[in-house]
Amino acid sequence: MVGLELDLGLTRARTHATVAISHASIVLPFLLGSTLALVLYPRLSTSDVPFTVFALFLGVSMSVTAFPVLARILTDRGMHRSRMGAIALTCAAVDDVTAWCLLAFVVSVATASDVGVAVRTVGLSVAYIAFCFLVVRPLAVRLIARTDRLERLPRGVVAGVFVALLASALATEWIGIHAIFGAFILGAIIPASSRIAREMVQKLEDIVVILLLPAFFAYTGLRTQIGLVSGGTEWLLCAVIVATASIGKFGGSTLAARLSGLTWRDSSALGILMNTRGLMELIVLNIGLDLKVISPRLFAMLVIMAVVTTLATTPILHVVQGSAGELDEARAGGALGEAPG
Repeated sequence: MVGLELDLGLTRARTHATVAISHASIVLPFLLGSTLALVLYPRLSTSDVPFTVFALFLGVSMSVTAFPVLARILTDRGMHRSRMGAIALTCAAVDDVTAWCLLAFVVSVATASDVGVAVRTVGLSVAYIAFCFLVVRPLAVRLIARTDRLERLPRGVVAGVFVALLASALATEWIGIHAIFGAFILGAIIPASSRIAREMVQKLEDIVVILLLPAFFAYTGLRTQIGLVSGGTEWLLCAVIVATASIGKFGGSTLAARLSGLTWRDSSALGILMNTRGLMELIVLNIGLDLKVISPRLFAMLVIMAVVTTLATTPILHVVQGSAGELDEARAGGALGEAPG
């Protein structure tokens, strides 16, 4: 569903300023997270996990922005159709794609038994992504154009999408990265504005949002052993993780936006929005725990970080925006030119 709702037109139509903001909001938290690994590795990991894999994974976990959560926050505040809303969605979309690619790389390295296997996994991953976007997507676009002209979406088309979903998930699992990447890639190659994307989201939304999503959060909660974070030192480390994640995302996004010409208020609001992690972070963390790259203790700390940074977004954004609830779009538009989307 995240893939279906991801409008790749946003990533193609972005301006130079949004490119800078997106990259800064990935690079700085990634570097800070990898550096923090020097402190956390001897305390929260073992020699069974290579330091390189641990550092790369921690960097990725700091770099994630929750595109679905950010979109919902913008919609709830009536900002999704504003110029700043388009900028935030563009940056989040680019962030999501970049973070998923980084995570796929880290997973391939973590699951590989040697360098040769890692290179093979990365190579197959790149080849599969290229195949999906260069071969499958054009065919899908032509097929979708035909179905858009029909009065009703045939059940065979819906069944075909589900078969393709399972096949894509199995392909990425066979390659050596997680099955979730295959599901995301399939959703991403279907045009977000197409009828089939809208109807698939409509058909899936109730069962996903009402049943599967709460079950996933409950599953994550059951795996989160808060009791493992005990004592002043460990809570201090947890606070350092939260601060590092926030400084990296907020600082990188805000500084890049300010250097691109936005006002400090607009830049701060964008930085706060980009610090939203939510669902995407929990997916990343569960993958890391399954692969035993992170320990249950570090998993609990990172879950706390995800919850804190997500819960803090809306109230802090309200304070920065003021009671009017509107950002300075005129100046943002002058700085960034025509907004995408």
